[in-house]
Amino acid sequence: MRLGKTQSAVRGFTLIEILIVVIILGILAAIVLPRFADATYASKTSSVESTAQTLRGAVQLYYYQHNDTLPPLAQFWAVMTTQTDANGNAYVAGTSTTGPFGPYMQSVPGNALNSASTVIDGNVVPGAQAASACGWVYNYAGGIGNGTVHGTDSDAQTVIP
Repeated sequence: MRLGKTQSAVRGFTLIEILIVVIILGILAAIVLPRFADATYASKTSSVESTAQTLRGAVQLYYYQHNDTLPPLAQFWAVMTTQTDANGNAYVAGTSTTGPFGPYMQSVPGNALNSASTVIDGNVVPGAQAASACGWVYNYAGGIGNGTVHGTDSDAQTVIP
């Protein structure tokens, strides 16, 4: 079939039309991207809070099973991720008189905001520690603290409840 003189040929988009669409998409992206960044930070903060709550529960369980003694700060991850007897010593089948208790955590959790897993005493100002080394703040206070655990933010100086 042949096109008549009254029918026109199909034409494509002009360069101006394409540029306008690209500019509009760029403006929309500039509006939306900061909202995604805020959502990412909020989700990581929520993850830190959830992990800290899990750690608090594990510390309390350790406390009750180990004669009202908090996990020692210097060996915090060691006693939280292995089996121990009531005195907090490594559990050895046949030689330990109590236990086994634990492990309270399957693995050492990293802080979602700064990827650190180091635990510092809550009585020490977090900023006084190396910023990259502080993932969790533990209220140990020489064994007489309340055992709460909190995370730190991306600069490792602000405590997240």
